Amino acid sequence: MKSTSTNHPSVRGPADHEVRVQIVAAATEHFSRYGYEKTTVSDLAKEIGFSKAYIYKFFESKQAIGEMICANCLSQITAEVTAAVSSTDQPPEMLRRMFKAVTEASLRLFFQDRKLYEIAASAASERWQSVIDYEERTMGLLSKVLQAGREAGDFERKTPLDEATKAAYLVLRPYLNPLLLQHSFDHTEQAPGLLSSLVLRSLSP
Repeated sequence: MKSTSTNHPSVRGPADHEVRVQIVAAATEHFSRYGYEKTTVSDLAKEIGFSKAYIYKFFESKQAIGEMICANCLSQITAEVTAAVSSTDQPPEMLRRMFKAVTEASLRLFFQDRKLYEIAASAASERWQSVIDYEERTMGLLSKVLQAGREAGDFERKTPLDEATKAAYLVLRPYLNPLLLQHSFDHTEQAPGLLSSLVLRSLSP
């Protein structure tokens, strides 16, 4: 998992401070072993060898640490999905690859590590800013794909673009949201192909 600096109201101290990166890396490891809910800031301080007060110089709460870890995970997914979409210049195939990449990346990051899944579940249920930002990035990418399809003559143009984007996003959402994904787990192999085909049929000119 990559550790990146994220500007967030709950993050304190210098923007690129190495100690913050060290705290996030240690917290990721600790949460992986013991779980997010069962870990306290005191536990993290003991694990890292810092005082709890020193950790609070960089993060105002355990959730702030969790938010950065979650943001890093979701940034990875965004990068993978963007790369998949960019690997073709055919809008219908872009959409198919987007559905497939979102599902595969979500499964890997949210289900290979059940302890870190707790962070993703908390983020989704409590609507952390990192989740809102991720959803907005996904909507933005989806809108670009639909716009490209309209310009190429592959997709219909009667429906307002924002409405078409929202509808396609809602079809994709069960494979973006970890709380919903766990209820769709039995269908993840077939779902990307079936759902993207359904959306493509609805977009036909």
